[in-house]
Amino acid sequence: MATHIHATAIVDPAAQIGANVSVGPYCVIGANVRLDDGVQLLSHVVIDGRTSIGANTVVYPFASLGHRPQDLKYKGEPSTLEIGANNQIREHVTMNPGTEGGGMITRVGDNCLFMMAAHVAHDCQLGNNVILANNATLAGHVTIGDFVIIGGLSAVHQFVRIGSYAIIGGMSGVESDVIPFGLVKGERAHLAGLNMVGLERRGFSRDDVRALRSAYRMLFAPEGTLAERLEETATHYKNQEQVGRIVEFIRADSSRPLCQPKSDED
Repeated sequence: MATHIHATAIVDPAAQIGANVSVGPYCVIGANVRLDDGVQLLSHVVIDGRTSIGANTVVYPFASLGHRPQDLKYKGEPSTLEIGANNQIREHVTMNPGTEGGGMITRVGDNCLFMMAAHVAHDCQLGNNVILANNATLAGHVTIGDFVIIGGLSAVHQFVRIGSYAIIGGMSGVESDVIPFGLVKGERAHLAGLNMVGLERRGFSRDDVRALRSAYRMLFAPEGTLAERLEETATHYKNQEQVGRIVEFIRADSSRPLCQPKSDED
């Protein structure tokens, strides 16, 4: 299939358009946009700024990608939005480029699904195979690992990190970092266990699952401090790769607290 640009579309002559790209009716493409091979813009899509979209990504009507960040500190610096390959970006999705205060780039990985009206704010860093359900919202500087699912109508606070294979229940307000493989839910979200369904679907072994469940109980036991329990877990599971992911995640620098289970007083 040759590249096709509908007669009603407005495409700046300076935009870089790959092979087999389809630009549907009433789309508007800015000068600094790059569309890689096989990208499809169905209709009424607006893309501006220094935005690149990877091969075979499909963008649905009324999506807005690459426009000025919703950050009053932004002064027009030449920041970018980088979207990977094989993504599905559904109706009314918005994604903003980075800012000087966040590294100048917003980055989205490959094979992701952004359902209707999802929002990716400035300076977010998303891995591969991420799903944002309808109206899920990421504030600025959020980091999302691979295979994360964020339920509909959920909101993630700025600078929060969500580890790989975690799942966020619908209508959750996530204010704290979520461990890899974590299951989080609630209006003020709390850690409610491990993402057992996700572990099964992704083919983790029974040994991995047993180790993760045991390590979870050790990490969030009522005795001792989190620092003490973390060191005990790291020592006990020093050769277990998946538990090591959680230990490394907790040890990493962060400006946000760690999302933990509800206490008896909650």
